[in-house]
Amino acid sequence: MRTIAIGDIHGCSSSLCGVIDYAGINEEDTVVTLGDYVDRGPDTKGVIDTILDLRERTRVVSLMGNHEIMMLEARDSAPALARWMGEGVGGNSTVASYEGESLQSIPGQHWEFIEGGLPFHESESHFFVHANAASHLALEDQDPFMLFWEKFRKVPAHRSGKIMVCGHTAQKSGVPANLGHAICIDTWAYGGQWLTALDVESGIYWQCNEEGERRSNNVSLHLDA
Repeated sequence: MRTIAIGDIHGCSSSLCGVIDYAGINEEDTVVTLGDYVDRGPDTKGVIDTILDLRERTRVVSLMGNHEIMMLEARDSAPALARWMGEGVGGNSTVASYEGESLQSIPGQHWEFIEGGLPFHESESHFFVHANAASHLALEDQDPFMLFWEKFRKVPAHRSGKIMVCGHTAQKSGVPANLGHAICIDTWAYGGQWLTALDVESGIYWQCNEEGERRSNNVSLHLDA
């Protein structure tokens, strides 16, 4: 039984299908997706379809990302919609993937998926958040800004003693950042780098990109000083 975390997907459905296959994810695994399924990349619809299909075959724990928060706000507010559709955020790519011109083209099942993202998840040895966590606070006491928006920095080890696994802060080298007690696996899939799936117990990770290329390594080999 493995626990496999998948970093920020951002509409890169080909990369997602690739890492699911490459990592050999099966019914005995638990998959934790770290949020930011939508925006920027070419196929948000395909990403959500793939995760919903994966849920039929194994346990999937899906976290909320800041881009899902922005998408939900865009549904309820005209100013938020304008910001979300603006250059840099990527909402226009999300809408285009549904072959529509507005949020009305997104089916209810996909809205349910977006609304259902969790703020965090814990296992015996690790905890999972989208962005970051204050080291001195229990996960249930974290400020939402920290969980969804704070950049990955060299934070102290969390008081729980567990290893934090997060995304949100793009590692533009394409290599996960590992501080020992905290690992960031947003490896800039939408920016031309890689989507990462990490076996949190072994440290082995698998990566795919939108061109169909694959590579694997061990995160322990990239321990930052």
